[in-house]
Amino acid sequence: MKVSQIGLIPRKLESLDSQFPVQDMLIQTGQVTQFSSGIYGYGHIPFLVKKNINQIISDVLTKYGCSEIALPLLQPECLWQESGRLEKYVENDVMFRSLTNKGNYCLAPTAEEAVVSYAKPLLTSYKHLPVTYFQIGEKFRNEIRTRGYLLRGKVFEMMDAYSFGRNQKDLDFEYDKMKEAYIEIFNTLGLDTQVVIADNGDMGGKRSEEFMCLSLIGEDKILVDEKTGRAFNSELLEKPNYIDFLKDNYGIEDISALVTKKAVELGHIFQLGDVYGKSMNATYRDEKDQQQYFVMGCYGIGVSRTLALVYENNIIKSKDGKFEGVVLPLNITPYLIYIIPKLDEKDKIDQALFVYNKLNSKGVKVLYDDRVDMGIGAKIKDSKIVGIPYVVVFGNTLDQGFVEVENNLTNAKTQLSLEEFIKTFNELQITKKINNSIEKIIEKQ
Repeated sequence: MKVSQIGLIPRKLESLDSQFPVQDMLIQTGQVTQFSSGIYGYGHIPFLVKKNINQIISDVLTKYGCSEIALPLLQPECLWQESGRLEKYVENDVMFRSLTNKGNYCLAPTAEEAVVSYAKPLLTSYKHLPVTYFQIGEKFRNEIRTRGYLLRGKVFEMMDAYSFGRNQKDLDFEYDKMKEAYIEIFNTLGLDTQVVIADNGDMGGKRSEEFMCLSLIGEDKILVDEKTGRAFNSELLEKPNYIDFLKDNYGIEDISALVTKKAVELGHIFQLGDVYGKSMNATYRDEKDQQQYFVMGCYGIGVSRTLALVYENNIIKSKDGKFEGVVLPLNITPYLIYIIPKLDEKDKIDQALFVYNKLNSKGVKVLYDDRVDMGIGAKIKDSKIVGIPYVVVFGNTLDQGFVEVENNLTNAKTQLSLEEFIKTFNELQITKKINNSIEKIIEKQ
């Protein structure tokens, strides 16, 4: 891909948001566009990063036996009347609604009603259970207080999953499976999350846990026992019977020694029980040919929020502590290498284009800076603004038979011949893992 095609705005970054500098940078450089409070559009690079996050989520959940589906974003309100939740969502002004002479509709704030309607004709027998469906797509909620750019918006992307089972045993099995899958997903994304006890709140059910990423930009507070590693959301302290609740459900008796930490909630898993089975008359036939209500679980990951944390957690700064940009993890970045040709020498351009085309033919993701109105120094800075892990200038070192590749995270420089360059980045693309590097590849060679 040519840099001139990705819609990057060259800009000297000044007065960045002190709490959310990377997301502010994305907006200032045109990589994210704000249409209104809580409503954003994604440029080329962030869109591809989000796409890679979604692929990791999808791959892991599929590996754990979950079935990916797609439910409608525009839903008839009669579904919400059936579950009994419409009045509350309307009263709280959460829904975006469309009232027409051919029926009333809403943009989905969540999908319990839709997935129950989807599953009812499919899961008619105990032989079909348990099963978990998941989807990745946009949700719409009229948030009164949008916050932190992508962290809390009116339109946001999420993965939401729903398990259907025969009884509590099935529910526990699917719940524990999803918990294990979530841990793998966040580890793969390079996000250090902590599983914390949470309140089911309006969702009902017996068990509820959140996946919190420790961060100074978080609006949640968790209480952590640093000896055992157990933690819970401070919101539990608002329950009138929180002492008995923590003791009876989790064996936590003394909270005086717990440490308070700020965190961002990236995922949440619930046990719903049979509440939707009963409200929507969703049943299956058991071994005795008797109708029984589904026992359900609900599981969510905030993809937009996860994207924001991936960016904010991978800031790079200069030696004097000034913000420079980001370096995206290798298994998430859309491009591995940022090539800058010396544009005033045709032979350097020819060699850069040769390598660019060669790598593209091998499926290696490359950004080629073809812009004619900028100096090499400004382009090197832009390689960090878009978050590419490696940058190389095709310049004077070619006269000596090599290029010098710089690691944008560590500032380490590696000299490679063109043949070695192509071979090394081809191998890096094939073995693209979060903890890999060209330095490790070269060591092995």
